[in-house]
Amino acid sequence: MAKKAKTEFVCQSCGYTSPKYLGRCPNCGAWNQMVEEILPQETGKKRLSSAITSQPQRLKEVDLEKEPRVTTDMTELNRVLGGGVVPGSLVLIGGDPGIGKSTLLLQMSAQLAAKRGKVLYVSGEESASQIKMRAERLGVTADDFYLYPETDLGQIIPVIDHLKPDFVIIDSIQTMQHPEITSAAGSVSQVREVTAELMQLAKGKQIAIFIVGHVTKEGAIAGPRMLEHMVDTVLYFEGDRHHAYRILRAVKNRFGSTNELGIFEMEENGLEEVLNPSEVFLEERLAGSSGSAIVVSMEGTRPILVEVQALVTPTMFGNAKRTTAGLDYNRVSLIMAVLEKRAGLLLQNQDAYLKAAGGVKLDEPAIDLAIAVSIASSYQEKETQATECFIGELGLTGEIRRVNRMEQRIQEAQKLGFTKIYIPKNNLEGLKVPAGITVVGVTTIRETLQKVFH
Repeated sequence: MAKKAKTEFVCQSCGYTSPKYLGRCPNCGAWNQMVEEILPQETGKKRLSSAITSQPQRLKEVDLEKEPRVTTDMTELNRVLGGGVVPGSLVLIGGDPGIGKSTLLLQMSAQLAAKRGKVLYVSGEESASQIKMRAERLGVTADDFYLYPETDLGQIIPVIDHLKPDFVIIDSIQTMQHPEITSAAGSVSQVREVTAELMQLAKGKQIAIFIVGHVTKEGAIAGPRMLEHMVDTVLYFEGDRHHAYRILRAVKNRFGSTNELGIFEMEENGLEEVLNPSEVFLEERLAGSSGSAIVVSMEGTRPILVEVQALVTPTMFGNAKRTTAGLDYNRVSLIMAVLEKRAGLLLQNQDAYLKAAGGVKLDEPAIDLAIAVSIASSYQEKETQATECFIGELGLTGEIRRVNRMEQRIQEAQKLGFTKIYIPKNNLEGLKVPAGITVVGVTTIRETLQKVFH
């Protein structure tokens, strides 16, 4: 008599397992996400990937071999990756449908194949002819660039062992199937097992593997949270499909900073780098308008000038409304409370709408002063000068606190033609100020508003 297959119910949102069906996942709270999956039988088979097995070593016996990073022709991508592609790394790239993930990887693959090594592009979503059509549109040509439309990992691993590529692209992880897992492609079990196999392959054979991940409607990468923990680097490709600019940011990077930002522009012939994003974010600023302030924000090692906009209007109903785009809602609420208590602005009966222009997201403490000035500017209907910018963290007692990398911020502002910059007074000590820009040190938010709107 055949043995009955064992099953379990797996949450498709977080990977939680249960022996019986549950309407609501007790781990993440999602409704109707429990799917029955057949447990794989113990067959005693080895893993698909023929990775090199390692042996225990004493710490002093380990040879420290610094793997040289492989750089692409896109400096923006190199910066976000921490200086280039690390051999043996597993990189996950997520983003909304149609945002340009496949275009980015196709351009990167062509550059790597032309100068740096052999590339295998595995596609589970498009045929080879469809990829060829896009490659011709992008002007992609390379001799060592191989296409392989396949979704079965049992077929992909032998091809990689035979071809011995230096770089592998998996587009996408949700379409791949492990031959020993009976659940559907894209399920938690499939994504987990396929990623584990690819990790073994990358580390064992020193192959840099890029995998594309679909995202949920909330913007997070679909599948179990474990997926992001397993890989070395997680990149998000963001932007509005109705606008040309795209932002590539790292949310996890074992080989570099997670604060770096890469900016691209979607053109007819593919993605083009934006090497001076400050000009892009400021080019449409309306002169003589209230509710606007410029901040020099640090995105990793790069200073970027961004316009912070505020619109403050009297509320028509009971509770005042607060809306933000590109700024943290709680941070804005805190700053408005400080302005009311420490600067005497009556904002409790005012609706406030704030955004960071250009689609960029700002989250560092140094943007506090610019947010406060933009709110005060809109509330008092007084404009800020077009050549002024603001840097500083705002404390709850109304003080302006020091921030880091002040000299880099000032140099970027001076380079773009700004003539006056307001900074915390404590940052003035030992500061080297370039010619052509006036630095004003401020101690409190009340003092700042008096100097700006005198």
